[in-house]
Amino acid sequence: MSTHNQVGKSGEEMAAQYLEKKGYEILHKNWRYSYYEIDIVARKGKKLHFIEVKTRSSSFYGHPEESVSKRKFGFLKKAAHEYLQRNPGNNWIQYDIVSITFNKAYQPEFFLLEDVFL
Repeated sequence: MSTHNQVGKSGEEMAAQYLEKKGYEILHKNWRYSYYEIDIVARKGKKLHFIEVKTRSSSFYGHPEESVSKRKFGFLKKAAHEYLQRNPGNNWIQYDIVSITFNKAYQPEFFLLEDVFL
């Protein structure tokens, strides 16, 4: 597996743990529909959260959340729409981004960007 794939996979696991500590119930990881994917589907309270995880090994090229384009967000919304069709009864939804930056000398930095809409 290439280095950037390892960083991404590690980041998704860390993001799930981070969210659980914040009171989220993780329902699915890497939920797929066609070629679209939702990194994490979680519930907190009455809201269903569709979460994109972005991870970088440093902040040299900017913050990870900056790499979520309108196109990528559109893919997330298409997958979420299909998820809701297959799992009816979720009245409250929210799109979030978990950004993780690995710094060699420090612990990973987490940033939760809530209620995103591009």
